[in-house]
Amino acid sequence: MDSSTEPDLIYAFEPRWPAAMALLAVGGLHAALPRDVATGPRWFVLCLVTMLLIPTYAAYKRGNFELNHRLALLVNGSVTISMIWSLILLVMALPTHKESPGALLRSAGALWVTNILVFASWYWRLDAGGPHRRDVRPGHPDGAFLFPQMTLSDEDKISCDAVNWSPGFVDYLFLAFNTSTALSPTDVPVLSRWAKGLMMVQSSISLAIIALLAARAVNILK
Repeated sequence: MDSSTEPDLIYAFEPRWPAAMALLAVGGLHAALPRDVATGPRWFVLCLVTMLLIPTYAAYKRGNFELNHRLALLVNGSVTISMIWSLILLVMALPTHKESPGALLRSAGALWVTNILVFASWYWRLDAGGPHRRDVRPGHPDGAFLFPQMTLSDEDKISCDAVNWSPGFVDYLFLAFNTSTALSPTDVPVLSRWAKGLMMVQSSISLAIIALLAARAVNILK
């Protein structure tokens, strides 16, 4: 069945604004990067995200969920490429000493936060077919991640008011935050191969940024 014609069920749709705000925050963080670290003009990513989110939201409101999903993947892909390129520029900027130590540290911190927001958006967008498919089914019986609520017995789900529980953006944001800090999942095991691959990429980016922060901190103390 075409996802654009799926009937709305009685389950309330999760608000999309947290995911949209996360992507806009990525654009804002990019705008705060130094010129030598930013991907193109510093305002470019924020404008690109804004321009792509408008048709993405319009497709969702019109019920064209397939187009909404494809446009959202385009937004996520764009900010991911921008983040990785900015990280490369940051690495290249270290030996040139064009930027002050404080600017480099702020850039690394901004990219670390960006890494969390970008991969939270990926997990939210891809898990169990995406947010729309999660919304039109009762509960969350399966997916790429094994959330604690999914392991509860039927009696525990009733007592915890989690019978029709489904993960929201904050749940994926928490997962992405733990992946960037612990460099591994904590309370949410990873079941799918694509999710394991994405987590490996996120952990590698986070590790590279943390290593840059540590190296610069040591140089500043010398």
